Amino acid sequence: MSYLRAAFILAAASWSVSAQVWDNTGNKLLNGNYYFREVTFTSNDAYAIYGTISFSSGTYNVNATAIQASTGSEGPYTDSGPYSISASGFGFFNNSLIGSPIYGLVGANGVFVGSITEGGVNDIFVAAPLTSQSAGTLQGAYSLSYADPTGALTGGTPFGALLTMNSNGGGGIGNVSVTAYSTDSTPTTQNISGVNYIVSNGAYVLTFPNSNTALLQGQEYLYSTPDGSFVFGGSPQGFDMIVGVQNGSAGTFGGLYYSAGLNIDNSQFASTGSVGLNSYYGSFNAQNEIVLAHQRILGSGGSAYSYTFSNSYPAGSGSYTDNFLNEQFIAGTGGTQIGVGIGPFPGVSVSVRAPSISGSGVFLSPQGIVNTASYSPFTAGVSRGDFIILEGKNLGPATLVGAPSVPFPTTLSNVKVLINNIAAPICYVSATQVAVIVPNEITTAVAQFQVINGDSSSNVVTEFVNDTTPGIFTQEENGYGYAAALHPDGSLVTPSSPAEIGETVAVFMSGLRDVFPTILDGTPAPSKPLSNTSNPITADISGTTATVAYAGLAPGYVGLYQVNIQIPSGVTTGDNFIDIAGPDSYNTEALISIGDSAAFKTPHVRTGARPHSKMRKPPVAHRTT
Repeated sequence: MSYLRAAFILAAASWSVSAQVWDNTGNKLLNGNYYFREVTFTSNDAYAIYGTISFSSGTYNVNATAIQASTGSEGPYTDSGPYSISASGFGFFNNSLIGSPIYGLVGANGVFVGSITEGGVNDIFVAAPLTSQSAGTLQGAYSLSYADPTGALTGGTPFGALLTMNSNGGGGIGNVSVTAYSTDSTPTTQNISGVNYIVSNGAYVLTFPNSNTALLQGQEYLYSTPDGSFVFGGSPQGFDMIVGVQNGSAGTFGGLYYSAGLNIDNSQFASTGSVGLNSYYGSFNAQNEIVLAHQRILGSGGSAYSYTFSNSYPAGSGSYTDNFLNEQFIAGTGGTQIGVGIGPFPGVSVSVRAPSISGSGVFLSPQGIVNTASYSPFTAGVSRGDFIILEGKNLGPATLVGAPSVPFPTTLSNVKVLINNIAAPICYVSATQVAVIVPNEITTAVAQFQVINGDSSSNVVTEFVNDTTPGIFTQEENGYGYAAALHPDGSLVTPSSPAEIGETVAVFMSGLRDVFPTILDGTPAPSKPLSNTSNPITADISGTTATVAYAGLAPGYVGLYQVNIQIPSGVTTGDNFIDIAGPDSYNTEALISIGDSAAFKTPHVRTGARPHSKMRKPPVAHRTT
């Protein structure tokens, strides 16, 4: 084992999967030889590993080059170990390559994107199937997202950039246009001429002329998918990351996507010389110009947490600028989408279409376990007491059947749901959906789900179990739009009947986990005494901290949490996002109407910057460059 192994042995991850049973029936989705690049940042060092990795029958083997910033070391790196990919394409390398698992997902094009979120380091990992490429595969116009958190070529100033280029398929690129972002939203533009490439060992070696002022110099290695529609890579001596797509028709943007990203927070760099980093993996559903997303995020020096949010996007191909996420998104010919971070939050992201998964008989979708309130994608996981929906086919009767009474039964219309072999209370069953409460007896970090319909059993699906998975019920019951919030008199908060400053409103949720006193699974919550959440629950209105007067089960209801929130002063009238956080989660999906109803004349779409500094769990930490 090389010097890097010792460097990456960190404190035990709080979300370890080593002792849990994870579905590996998706190992076939990650099979064969791949090119990969990984860049990793600790509080005081940087590492890059690039080369080939092979996957076969649950075992990987690495043949790569590794470099370390603090020592200037560079040398060969080999490693091997197990990997587990579920039927959805979601999984991890449970290995010693970097001392902590890389969590990620395999897209429909075979590209794996992921990150180390539980190991205390910021990281992004990308791999694509290896083929014997020719110069002609890299042909046509490309858009590339570039990020260098070390700022090696800019005097130590971290930056990101959008690169555009046109390859002639014969080794010539010529001009590369650079639109770079660093400490503010004003870009620096350059046009770098005389760029060429060769093919070496199946990779494209791009050479940028040496210059005292150019933002890119020397060599950059690019790997690509077999069709050349997606490229990625970086410098063989640096700690940058490039992801790019071939320009052209991307088709209709929509459906389920898997994603990973590395974001640089330069907002304090000019004044203090410090830089924050966020890295993540996750997924999002894009439907009808609304995105429901989940990211498992690690901020510099913090603990990993789950971030679920809603957003809007314009109809079309998936190429647009998002002012909330501070990113320009570009979709390429293969349907892959890249993100270019806009200063002072430059960075890279890549999203690949999720594979289409089907099955016969009683089939439980590996991508179909979602929170009943938030409808966040399945990568958000579940928590004890969570009210969830299981999607699939032939799960139950042709028409929906609801529980006839409370407590909820554990068998309904000959349908049973087992979670870790514990029968779950059932709210309703149908052929395509079953709604259940996650039993309080679930104590493992991974839960196994199975639906029994009469004499037939479904496939087994695994999910991570979190401390909390908050979701706010909305008036349209779709995870976005206006929250199902009530005034003190029990009337609904709406644009025509908004909440007022100082008023305490009741917000109804799922996924806040344990309560005290505890109650039996599937039974109504008591009113005397109230069952309060064991986990601390906090809230804000569009980033302004709000007082939580009560957080616990809603008296008389099954599986329903209630959070009473006092509307804080300083909140602007109009549509505001209501954000609720647990110890390992942050949800910002639903809207609440504040103040004069005459203010509600604009569509309720998210505007303004992503609240990097307002995300309370954990706060963004910074390191000094």
